[in-house]
Amino acid sequence: MNRTEFIITTAIILFVAFALGWFANWLVHRFTRVRQSDVADLDRMSQELHEAEETRDQAITYLQQREAELTNQLTQTEAELRAAMDGLRDARQEAEELRARLNT
Repeated sequence: MNRTEFIITTAIILFVAFALGWFANWLVHRFTRVRQSDVADLDRMSQELHEAEETRDQAITYLQQREAELTNQLTQTEAELRAAMDGLRDARQEAEELRARLNT
């Protein structure tokens, strides 16, 4: 093999290597490329997720407020019940005292 054949063979090998590299690069970018529809779907899903999180936060806030209201109402009702029971106890005691006075 003389010098000219060696140069031509080397040039052909380098060109084939370049072509294969370019083709491999094209394939990688073709399969890993993000489509516009995929980006739009991701944007839509992120917006829906954001709205769902806001709705969840509002529901949690509402439930906490409602729980506080019900706890307050329960506390008031228990206080009223205690007062009524104390009044009933006093009334029974007074009735017993009056019966004891009438019987003597």
